[in-house]
Amino acid sequence: MTPVHVAIIMDGNGRWATSRGLPRLKGHEAGADSVGRVLRASRDAGVKFLTLYAFSVENWSRPKSEVMGLMELLGRFLDEHMKDLHKYKTRLLVSGRRSDLPKSLLSKLETVERETACYAENATLVLALSYGGRTEIAHAAASLARKAAAGLVDPDSIDEKMLSSEMYHPEVPDPDLIIRTSGEFRISNFLLWECAYSEFYITDVLWPDFTEQDFKKALESYAGRSRRFGGVTAAEPEGRK
Repeated sequence: MTPVHVAIIMDGNGRWATSRGLPRLKGHEAGADSVGRVLRASRDAGVKFLTLYAFSVENWSRPKSEVMGLMELLGRFLDEHMKDLHKYKTRLLVSGRRSDLPKSLLSKLETVERETACYAENATLVLALSYGGRTEIAHAAASLARKAAAGLVDPDSIDEKMLSSEMYHPEVPDPDLIIRTSGEFRISNFLLWECAYSEFYITDVLWPDFTEQDFKKALESYAGRSRRFGGVTAAEPEGRK
């Protein structure tokens, strides 16, 4: 069973670099190579949606040199992988608070989004940039509040489905599997609404060392899970979650 949507918290770039006596940005550069490997592995496995947690709203508090280096690295990543997006008919989406991003980078991202929109039925790569789960939920709530104030929505009719429709990309299904590298057991404000019934896979491997084989191990672990979404399977007694 292959997950339709895999989301990855790409953690460990800084520790990878520090352990080698290198600047943190070198870890991010090495991590970009892992992104390329995972894109190939995801495509080969038939995963339709791949979301990468590339930069959180909290990451803006990092040293300015590191932040600007990351923005430049993202720009180079787009330049290097643009041909592959077209070759393998992969749509790019950006999820997050776009207004935070440098104008030049945002312009490039939105150009790629437009040029790859025609591949929506084939495969989608979502880059979570200046993203925060709480920020996204607040964004959705504010949108519904404005509609309610304008008389377009009855507040008593607001339910989970309606709130979901106001998220950044409601057309993207909730992640089936969330992978976190570097051995940390926390969600880090990632897809808080969407991960309600996601399966999790934690590996001690630091992101720059993450390989196609590591990705396959995560998929194999997922294939062995029994997803019940709060219900029970025929072989289980009632009362187990």
